[in-house]
Amino acid sequence: MTALAELKRHLRPGQVYRRKDIARWSNAVDRHVRQLVCEGRLEKVSAGVYMVPRKTKFGPAPAKPEKLVESFLGDDRFLVVSPSAFNGLGVGTTQLHNEPVVYNRKRHGRFKLDGRVFDFRLRPTVPKRLSKEVLLVDLLHNLDRLPEDKSVVLPRALDKAREMDRGRLARAVKEFGSARAERLLAPLLQPA
Repeated sequence: MTALAELKRHLRPGQVYRRKDIARWSNAVDRHVRQLVCEGRLEKVSAGVYMVPRKTKFGPAPAKPEKLVESFLGDDRFLVVSPSAFNGLGVGTTQLHNEPVVYNRKRHGRFKLDGRVFDFRLRPTVPKRLSKEVLLVDLLHNLDRLPEDKSVVLPRALDKAREMDRGRLARAVKEFGSARAERLLAPLLQPA
């Protein structure tokens, strides 16, 4: 069996690999990657990041955003949030956004991965999952970036905060909140 054939055995459809991941199975990684890209067995999604296309009856399927981001960062400590999720809080936001925000501990800036743009933002801590409390704290932090009228959204967001579990909201502010979110929610989180 050739080295290239051996490498192909390790690649799984729909998976995303960094160059260093592929180097574990190849003795000539650059040549093999170039050959696999030419054959269509690999697609370059970013510098040093490749995806094995997954075929469906509708054509090639894109990689899952979480797999793209994890391979790009080389880390699993991140949270992908679509600003469209703010609409689910019921505070008056109605815009649809197609540029997800990735909170992480390694990169900052806008990066294009597999034809999609992601807005990477550095945070010292990143929650493991998105809860409504974390989403509200994120909304308060990003209030100036929203296209909606801030004077309408802010009072509704604070009313929504009053309905939430105080302990979980306080934890979200402490672990993920910005100075602005902390300042806005401080009166609500004071002991009664």
